[in-house]
Amino acid sequence: MSNLLPAWPLLLAFLIASFVLAVTPGPGVFYIVTRSVAQGRRAGLASVGGVAVGNLCNAIGAAVGLAALFAISSVAFTVVKYAGAAYLIYLGVQALRTKPTAVTDEAPPPAPAARIWRDGFFVALLNPKTAVFFAAFLPQFIGPHAGVLQTVVLGALFVAMAATTDTLYALAAGSIAPLLTRNRSLQSAGRYFVGGAFIGLGLLTALTGSRTSNT
Repeated sequence: MSNLLPAWPLLLAFLIASFVLAVTPGPGVFYIVTRSVAQGRRAGLASVGGVAVGNLCNAIGAAVGLAALFAISSVAFTVVKYAGAAYLIYLGVQALRTKPTAVTDEAPPPAPAARIWRDGFFVALLNPKTAVFFAAFLPQFIGPHAGVLQTVVLGALFVAMAATTDTLYALAAGSIAPLLTRNRSLQSAGRYFVGGAFIGLGLLTALTGSRTSNT
């Protein structure tokens, strides 16, 4: 077990820092909240799962040197950054094109959970700043003789903690979703909010030059 986790003082510092970062909203939280508000808690929880797996892939990638590639290759960083930005803008356009449903006593059928999960996965995965963040953050807490495995374990712990806080965000945001399903004007407002938010986030991702970010 000593090879999987750092000494207790380092581990405690890691857990405290991870909690602070996990509750700080980033692109993943933003995606989860907008999905939850627009489509309810079920969609929000599916988003949590997709974002968590995407973040875990970034953590593993950082452990095996993917983040180092981004750090030394501006071309690799730029390609993935713009791919992620384009995907966010695509989600925004799709949201704007979705017409409000008729106001009835029945809630409209939600989008398939698999598609929402997939969108969350790519939103998290196609953010190279997340991989760079893991590469910068995790080494601060590993032991002097730790290898790749300990880095992966710490990354998994961080992702698990972030998924827990993200779930709370989804449940809280999803609690107002029923208001949107029964009011056509609110549906329209929500559609423009979600679409505009995703497009704005995509543009911000494309225009920012910083290589450090939280998840």
